[in-house]
Amino acid sequence: MTRLTRREMLAATAACAVAGPVLAADKPSLDALAKAKGMRFGSCVAWSAPGADAGSFANPDYAALLERECGILVPENEFKWQRLRPDPVKFDVTRFADMLDYAEARGLAMRGHTLLWHKAQYFPKWLTAYDFGAKPRARAEALLTDHIRTLCRLYGDRIVSFDVVNETIDEKTGLQRETSLSRAFGDADAMVDLAFHAAREHAPGAELVYNDYMSWEPGNEKHRAGVLKLLEGFRKRGVPVDALGVQSHIGVYGGEPRQTAARQEGEWRDFLDQVVAMGYKLLITEFDVNDRDLPTDPAARDTAVATYADAYLAIMFAYPQLRDVLVWGMCDKYGWLNGFSPRADGSRKRATPYDDRFRPKPLRDVLARRFAAATARPA
Repeated sequence: MTRLTRREMLAATAACAVAGPVLAADKPSLDALAKAKGMRFGSCVAWSAPGADAGSFANPDYAALLERECGILVPENEFKWQRLRPDPVKFDVTRFADMLDYAEARGLAMRGHTLLWHKAQYFPKWLTAYDFGAKPRARAEALLTDHIRTLCRLYGDRIVSFDVVNETIDEKTGLQRETSLSRAFGDADAMVDLAFHAAREHAPGAELVYNDYMSWEPGNEKHRAGVLKLLEGFRKRGVPVDALGVQSHIGVYGGEPRQTAARQEGEWRDFLDQVVAMGYKLLITEFDVNDRDLPTDPAARDTAVATYADAYLAIMFAYPQLRDVLVWGMCDKYGWLNGFSPRADGSRKRATPYDDRFRPKPLRDVLARRFAAATARPA
């Protein structure tokens, strides 16, 4: 029999201690803190086969994080056209159905992201090349209506909130994007209006959201102006839009975090003031903090991320119209930014509430404090 030395035994014990999530079990969950104020906390979740090392409900460690901290989930990719529509005729809802069954079995609400992601690079290939025929607008209306009607009839009483349209505003121009679908309609306003009307008809009890990534950092001025124009148009035309989804993919891109945030606060508050003045609710739908330009040292990065996030969330939480707060991933190990916007030093991004060993970070503490300090939302 092989005997372990004392040093080997201590090393093995330490390894076991970090094998699963460290869930801050002595503290209230983030969703419990949120619920006390009439709010909800949640996260995106991925699909994977059982046993896969992924940010999936099928990964026991990640599922433990979700079940401990969250009250609402959103599929990271499995409700998008690319995953649901392999061709113009078929729907494949198998993976999303698995996610929804998981959420409901644990008493977790679900968001639907998204019924129309109006960005050509994320269309399924068949939609980009689709032949809309001699009457393109009629065909486009039928195609979009069928997509929304099918999903809302299947899940309209099980999904509490839909991102009906996602990212239709071009951040460079402030105008709606042009795609094969909008060209077939000949009128982008008519396209997005139809999406919301169809969603309301077939999911009358769900919250309907326009979702976008306009941010508070400099360079987003045209994007914010375009979103305001879109929201104003919805109200003038009587389109049933309940809320603005503020993705909140924010980032520390140089300068001292608190001072940087202070410089951005005024324009951001002005934007939000105009949104809520039109009667829209607010959601934080995809929160994370990009640490691309921060030093390699993890402790320094965590402090800067928490400081910057706290300044941002202080503004967002001041609006009673904000009810739902969702992060785009609970654990750094599976964060999408690691592939989308990698750091030059090759280290893993520290953008989420838990680190790559499932340990809570200062960002989690910021979220907890903000929920605890929030004013109670009216029933």
